[in-house]
Amino acid sequence: ISNADIVAYPPVEEDGSIQWDPNIAGSEVAANDMQHEHSQHNKGARGLEDCGWTKAAQDDISKLLHPMAPSLEEPIQIDLSAPLKNTPKLIAPEPDHCPGPESTSAGKGDACAGCPNQQICASTPKGPDPDIPLITSRLTGIKHKILILSGKGGVGKSTFTTMLAHAFASDEISMVGIMDTDICGPSIPKMMGVEAETIHVSNTEWSPVWVADNLSVMSIQFMLPNRDDAVIWRGPKKNGLIKQFLKDVEWGELDYLLVDTPPGTSDEHLSVNSYLKEGGVDGAILVTTPQEVSLLDVRKEIDFCRKAGIRVLGIVENMSGFVCPNCAHTNKVFKATTGGARSLASETNIPFLGAIPLDPQIGMACDYGESFFDNFADSPACLALREVVRKVANEFCTTSIQPQTG
Repeated sequence: ISNADIVAYPPVEEDGSIQWDPNIAGSEVAANDMQHEHSQHNKGARGLEDCGWTKAAQDDISKLLHPMAPSLEEPIQIDLSAPLKNTPKLIAPEPDHCPGPESTSAGKGDACAGCPNQQICASTPKGPDPDIPLITSRLTGIKHKILILSGKGGVGKSTFTTMLAHAFASDEISMVGIMDTDICGPSIPKMMGVEAETIHVSNTEWSPVWVADNLSVMSIQFMLPNRDDAVIWRGPKKNGLIKQFLKDVEWGELDYLLVDTPPGTSDEHLSVNSYLKEGGVDGAILVTTPQEVSLLDVRKEIDFCRKAGIRVLGIVENMSGFVCPNCAHTNKVFKATTGGARSLASETNIPFLGAIPLDPQIGMACDYGESFFDNFADSPACLALREVVRKVANEFCTTSIQPQTG
């Protein structure tokens, strides 16, 4: 079974498009027969058997597949059939340490020895994705592209992204966009108060959802029929949707495009960097919490950025103590046992952008889709965020966000 398509979600049409159809309740599709057998649900088990799966494994996969096909009240044609132009159809899962079928060493590396995909990968045409120039052209109206990274889950990347977006958008002349690349856990729409919105699709482009006159969002959440529907996709399908967010969305003229990413250094991060590299990524902001268990993964993210050629704009320490709203005393909820983000920034020669304390009102603002930056402008967390924004803006020689006085 191909590493890309163990779960066909949603079903793929014969013309290469994906049909979000409310009349289709589920689909079991073997990867190599995905396009041909998409409407013949009973053939999925046969495909699993042909690939050597035991009866018990077939039953487990079938139980997983049946409830997973989503629908939309109004079907939308979304072409994700070939998300990466040079991605071949594989006949077996990719082994550990696989260089990737698009790599110049595909089919030649040590990990390729004995792999059923070896000949397929070796014969796959290599070279840059032909859509990259189109993506670069589409994004020429965006002045600054900023990645929000961490490496660790649960440190508040999405929360920080929304607050940063509201902060930039507080200057009415600045146009700001958020691209949510967390395909399996899209929380940005909820935090921005637009969870119930849907995207508008024309023959040539997609329109983002507008939170305010100068603040827009794009996320897979807008495509799901129910907010609790799971997205169960392998890497190539995630890459394909990210490509469409960049190639087909009419972002227009933006001062800032903030790219919220999932934890780790995997498919989504590689895709965003490869698609944006030619047009230029201004840099990445790394978010962490004070404890060493978080810093461990942030160090890996720093290594990823350096290997990928991504400039690190700075590190932000989130949840950095709790400031009592009554007495203003700061309690270090998460102990910085190894010095926290400030020490890591000094160690790696990366700018330390600031420390944002815990504030229960931040969580409330995200739950209700309101702007914490606008509603609690005098709070310690907001003042710390304002300083972070000022330092980021200074990296681009702009003065749109000034320290609050008085």
